[in-house]
This record gives sequence, structure tokens and C-alpha cells, in this order.
Amino acid sequence: MNEQIGDHPIWTWPIVGHVHADTLITTWIVMGLSLLFFATIGFSYGKPNRRISKRQATFEGIIEYLADLALSTLGRNGEPLVPFFVALFFFIFLLNQVGFLPFKHLGLPFGGSPTADLNTTVAYALIVFSLIQIVGISKHGIKQYAHLFKPFFFLFPINLIEEIARPVTLALRLFFNIFVGEILIFVIASIIASHITVGSFNLSLAASVAPILVQFFNFFVGTLQAFVFTLLTIVYMSAAVADEH
Repeated sequence: MNEQIGDHPIWTWPIVGHVHADTLITTWIVMGLSLLFFATIGFSYGKPNRRISKRQATFEGIIEYLADLALSTLGRNGEPLVPFFVALFFFIFLLNQVGFLPFKHLGLPFGGSPTADLNTTVAYALIVFSLIQIVGISKHGIKQYAHLFKPFFFLFPINLIEEIARPVTLALRLFFNIFVGEILIFVIASIIASHITVGSFNLSLAASVAPILVQFFNFFVGTLQAFVFTLLTIVYMSAAVADEH
């Protein structure tokens, strides 16, 4: 197999510099298809005498659950942020799961999970971190950072490190969980392609069923990590929207 884990075709853009072409193309494709899909669901609500389909009921249930989770954590102050949390969950979920499809193996210049690229997860973590600062400052002003000096002034360096560590842990947690799943698939594919036998035992043949099991596992992990990322975003946001800060 000529494919190497972590290799990306490179585009060079003015000012920005080098970017991972396959990650960007895959992200744009997922973005376009997801917007089209959700627009189709949204437009169906305008039809007269409509009947709620199973698809609509499923997405309504997920959205209501995320909204209830956000409001129970943030209170009514977090209501304007609910659409952001819903969009964050669904988009990260789709980016995690697009790695199921073997685009790269078909020779196409895109494919894999964009969240298996650290550039993607860092970008989303920075978006979340920046939004928290913007919301906090708009609500509390400079008092947004008063918690960095509590309970004692001399704990400021430790509190600051903890604050900065939040986007770092968000990015790394999502990246490693998705990246490891892709490594597992790559290792199993390498074993199958190498025609390995141990004595009379055909290891490559036995491993041929493993990709199905790993993909089910990756689907579960991808769903869980999208939820964890969204949940932690809600938790981190709670201090920014609290009435008493």
C-alpha cells in the first residue's frame, strides 16, 4: 500500500501558506451536502397538511435534546446560543463519519475524516474559545476574567494555564480519537493486503471481517466525540453567560 497515514496533498495560498487540500475539499463537500440536506428538511415544514416523517422526528428529537441540555446548563441566557450548539454537534458528527466512505481508495483527491487532521480540530477549538471570550466580555465586560484571580490572587498563573488548556484539550481529544480509528483501518487493510499466514492460519483472511467491526466502533466513537465536544463547549460557556460571574 502506497498510502501513508498523515500525508496530505498541499495547496499553497497567498498569506495563508500551505493548506491540506484533501481536508479542505472534504470539509467543503460535507458542508455543502449537509446544508442541502437540512434545507430540504426545513422546507418540508412549509408544506400544507404535511406529515412528520421518521427522518424529521429523529432530527427533532436530537435538536430538542441538545436544546434542553444547553438550557438546563446555561439557563435562559444560553437560549441564543442553542443554534450554534446544534450546528456544532451535527457538523462535527458528519466530519467524523465521512471517513467511512472510501474516497481516497478510489483515487479521488479527497476523503478521510477532516477531524483526523489536527488543523481542523484546532480551528474548531479556537472558534469555541473565541466565542466564549466574546460572549463573556459582552455580558460582563472586563469582569469576565475576574475568575482568574479566585480564590486567591497568586493563583492567577495556574488559572490562566487552565483557561488556555481548554481549547488545547478540546482539539487534541477529538483529533486523537478520530485519528486512531483511521490508523486501525489502515493497519487492518495492510494486514489483508500483505497475505500474512502464521503456520496454517491465514491471518489476512481472518482480518478481512475486522474492518466492518472497526467501522461500527468508529461510528460509535465519532458520535460520542461529537457529543463530548458539544457538551464541553456548553460547560465552558456556562461561566460566560452566568448572571453572577
